[in-house]
Amino acid sequence: MRAAEPEACPTPSLPNWLPIGELARRSGLAASALRFYEAQGLIAGGRSASGRRQYPRHVLRRVAFIRVAQTMGLTLPEIQAALARLPEGRTPTKADWERLSRAWLPLLDQRMAELQRLKDKLTGCIGCGCLSLKACQLYNPADGAARKGQGARYLLGDAPPASA
Repeated sequence: MRAAEPEACPTPSLPNWLPIGELARRSGLAASALRFYEAQGLIAGGRSASGRRQYPRHVLRRVAFIRVAQTMGLTLPEIQAALARLPEGRTPTKADWERLSRAWLPLLDQRMAELQRLKDKLTGCIGCGCLSLKACQLYNPADGAARKGQGARYLLGDAPPASA
């Protein structure tokens, strides 16, 4: 779903509109990233009378939200789906943002559990098939984890053989 299309920017000097360079400076993103977000429907802007990209000031919050969501490991389609639940035609309220972020709590809990599992197992055999640690001979004899699939099987949740 595409972001709501705001009205054309009437005057570049209005305080509620930011030129792309100012949005880039304030958000810490390159202008090319903002154009990409716009092309993906994550943000929407308008054009000044001279044809320059302008964005409503509230887009700063959307961009900040996108950056935080990416830092948390969400994909652009997941972020886009979340932003599509925000109201169109008005700046989202605090309650709108709270509702949206609450929906991510189960996903955050899952990611935190995955990180904890990584922290707990990273110094031992993870079932990746490298067989470079002495423990690998105990937990992954003859690279038996390879039969379970690709990647670090024990970090992904597969159990090592019962004899280990």
